[in-house]
Amino acid sequence: MSSVQIRDVRKSFGNFEVLHGVSIPIEDGEFVVLVGPSGCGKSTLLRMLAGLENITSGTISIGDRVVNNVQPKERDIAMVFQNYALYPHMTVADNMGFSLKLRGAKPEEISTGVKRAAEILALTPLLERYPRQLSGGQRQRVAMGRAIVRDPQVFLFDEPLSNLDAKLRVAMRTEIKELHQRLKTTTVYVTHDQIEAMTMADKIVVMHDGIVEQMGSPLELYDKPENQFVAGFIGSPAMNFLKGKVNGAAYFEGPNGVKLPLKSAPANSDGQPAVYGVRPEHFTIADDGAEAEIVVVEPTGSETQVFAKLGGEQVVAVFRERHQFNPGDKVRLKPDPALVHLFDDSTGKRLNS
Repeated sequence: MSSVQIRDVRKSFGNFEVLHGVSIPIEDGEFVVLVGPSGCGKSTLLRMLAGLENITSGTISIGDRVVNNVQPKERDIAMVFQNYALYPHMTVADNMGFSLKLRGAKPEEISTGVKRAAEILALTPLLERYPRQLSGGQRQRVAMGRAIVRDPQVFLFDEPLSNLDAKLRVAMRTEIKELHQRLKTTTVYVTHDQIEAMTMADKIVVMHDGIVEQMGSPLELYDKPENQFVAGFIGSPAMNFLKGKVNGAAYFEGPNGVKLPLKSAPANSDGQPAVYGVRPEHFTIADDGAEAEIVVVEPTGSETQVFAKLGGEQVVAVFRERHQFNPGDKVRLKPDPALVHLFDDSTGKRLNS
């Protein structure tokens, strides 16, 4: 196991720069998730860490060694790909032990390593099968087993669950997290799915257009997003945003003059254009709330999602209680002022503490 230090890393393809001075400290044994929309640079950064892409400038260190010019096979990392990348003509055991065979390990060492990994991943009954005889989840476990057998300093995962169905994704992310808790190996995991990031990570790194927008624990990013992009990306359903202006210390004037509560306003902000952010689960029904018209009701069993027009703008509210809502009904929605987020209208930066 080792720490990883990514310092001021840049990547250009010709004149087009895709990473703009990214710096990320990763502690020994930490599970770090790189998350962001397609094209943000997260997979490029992972490939640079693996040695599959050259670094334009900056440094990447694994342990005490700068690995900018070190070949992938000499970096002591193991990567799990999105498409499994299993050899179809080899059994599960041969697939898992192939990297050790290439390294020149003795047959008994390969057998011991494969059996250990198979026990960890519940693959022992499948060792003599071929990939075509396995389900998607079993193939992904074999790909993980191949990585475990190498006993690397760092695990790299490149969107490993995106080819699985929803139920299997939930099961596999639990297995990957449990695996990390058992092995304590430093892990860097790339995904565009913020639910995966929230449920698996010790630390999340939110990327956008080649820069790091914010990094921190899942709940730090959820509770105190530093800007509007992070606020909108983390959380499902996404945070509601309403444009308007600060009106004194206790209120925000939203679209069409709707008044929304504030716990406090930044100093000297009266009349300042701003964006009011409230998460769907932080709405309540209250007599002193703002009037909204229900558009669509989506019951999911454990909760009910309500799409409504508030001040002429669509918002989403989530309720645990089973209200009898119908399209066209008028309700009064009140955000919890202690949980409201306020952002600068022009820069998107967070305004309230």
